[in-house]
Amino acid sequence: MKIILIGIQGAGKSTQGNLLSRKLKIPYLSSGHIFREMAKEKTPWGRYVKETINAGVLIPDAKTVKIIEAYLQRLEYANGYILDGFPRTVPQAKAFSNGVDCVIYLTVSDKEALWRLFGRLSQENGVREDNTLDAIYKRIQSFHEHTKLVISHYKRRRLLEAVDGERPIKVIYQDILRRLPKYSSRP
Repeated sequence: MKIILIGIQGAGKSTQGNLLSRKLKIPYLSSGHIFREMAKEKTPWGRYVKETINAGVLIPDAKTVKIIEAYLQRLEYANGYILDGFPRTVPQAKAFSNGVDCVIYLTVSDKEALWRLFGRLSQENGVREDNTLDAIYKRIQSFHEHTKLVISHYKRRRLLEAVDGERPIKVIYQDILRRLPKYSSRP
């Protein structure tokens, strides 16, 4: 099964992605993690990625699609995946050739996302350079500007399932399972 998780930063995508990964026995992949790992590389590309994500700006579409598709060619993703944080733009969604069975959109208000992220930021004590309040705010704005259009794209393709992400974690998880094609016939 190939699943995409979409939602504003702080919506709980990684929490739900890891729970689903254990249940479905398919790997969870975060585009943000890939880019943060690349940003650690002492190469011109690594510096470019670091500067781009620290500014809260998106990596260009063509480069993002190539990176994600290359990762999904790995043997560990042969039986499916749970992908978090991609695609973020309609051109990425249209260019993505790996196929998708279901897109889960975790709906969370900006206010709730900011509360969650502020709590996370306070706990991390600035561990991640891209987790400044300014960068978080820019990513939330980017979500509204670009990614909401991706949601409409998948809705038109009848792949989208919107799930209220402001409920308890276990309730959200059960709701997602009920909406997955493989589990939809189960009570």
